[in-house]
Amino acid sequence: MPTWTTFSLFLLAVSGLLFIPGPAVLYVMTRSVDQGRRAGAISALGIGAADLIHTTAAAFGLSALLLTSALAFSVVKYLGAAYLVYLGIRTLLRRDNSHRAGRVEPKTSSRMFLQGCFPVIIYLA
Repeated sequence: MPTWTTFSLFLLAVSGLLFIPGPAVLYVMTRSVDQGRRAGAISALGIGAADLIHTTAAAFGLSALLLTSALAFSVVKYLGAAYLVYLGIRTLLRRDNSHRAGRVEPKTSSRMFLQGCFPVIIYLA
C-alpha cells in the first residue's frame, strides 16, 4: 500500500500533466466555439475521465505490461490504428453536407462525453 506522501506526490504529478495544453485543449476550444459552452464543458469532462482511466491503469501496471510484452503492445497499437481507419472511412463515406452549410446538429450529452474520451485513450495508448 502506498504511503500518503507517495500518493500525494502522484496526485500532484497527475494534476500538473492535466494542466499542460495539448490536443485536448484544441478539441475543447473547437467544440466550445462550434456548439457552445455546455458542449465544451461536457467534452472536457470526457477528456478528464479518460485521463483518469489512463492514469489509474498506468498506476496498476498496465504501462509496465505493455512495455514488457510485445504482443500486448502490438494488440493495443493495431486496435488503435483500426479505430482510426474506421473513423476515416466513415468520414469519407458519409454523405452529410451539414458542415458545408454551416449547420451543426446538436449531439446528446453522452455522445459528446464519449467523443471526449475516445481520442484521449487512443492518443495516450
